[in-house]
Amino acid sequence: MAISRNHSVVNAVQKKLETRLLDGSWAPGTRIPAERSLAEEMNVSRATVREAISRLAARDMLVSRQGSGVYVTDRLQAGLASPWRQLVADHPELRWDTLEFRLELECATAHFAALRATRADLKNIGDVVKRLTKAYKAGDRREEARADADFHEAIAEASHNSMFRYLHAGIIRMLREHIALNLHRMHDLEGSMAVNLMEQPLAIWQAIKSRQPEQARAAMRRHIEFTWGELRQREEGKSPVVKTAAKKPRG
Repeated sequence: MAISRNHSVVNAVQKKLETRLLDGSWAPGTRIPAERSLAEEMNVSRATVREAISRLAARDMLVSRQGSGVYVTDRLQAGLASPWRQLVADHPELRWDTLEFRLELECATAHFAALRATRADLKNIGDVVKRLTKAYKAGDRREEARADADFHEAIAEASHNSMFRYLHAGIIRMLREHIALNLHRMHDLEGSMAVNLMEQPLAIWQAIKSRQPEQARAAMRRHIEFTWGELRQREEGKSPVVKTAAKKPRG
């Protein structure tokens, strides 16, 4: 009976640790709290915490570094992102399918971020917006692309939905960074495209900050559809900007 009870306690602790991995409390690369701290927090023995950590390490979700501590791996992200990274590279047409998915996902994350963002979330998003604005004014295209990726990720985190965060971290960040870098290589930072790419995130941020979920959803949709249209325009060599996110008919 004692063995059975101990097994149940370890299972319970393991689930608590898994929840922190899934909800983003512990991001990849993060050093988790020490065994003693976790044991005190969860009111269990250090041996129980050690066993739960060992189970997660066996699944490559945590890794122990001698003399440093236990860290979160990128297993959750890499398992989903890696195949897609190669597929999108080998099959450019998949970009449009993924953009359709991104449109629905990111509009939803903006909506829920406006509803659920904590004070810490709002500070995080606001800090990223400052970085984005600074990079835009300085003409630093690579930093602008990185800040844009971080902006969308901060919104996903503020949605407080584990599935949104997981999917965002896996596929969406990889695709968005690729698109952002392509766009920044192609546009004149003093042109109207640059102005739009800067004003659109500010509109999303304002809607989230003012707790307006539908406005946040709509602002995100405008932002993604604008990016989509510009990519389609560049690919097809057309002069007008595509106004909607409808895919080109196949066949």
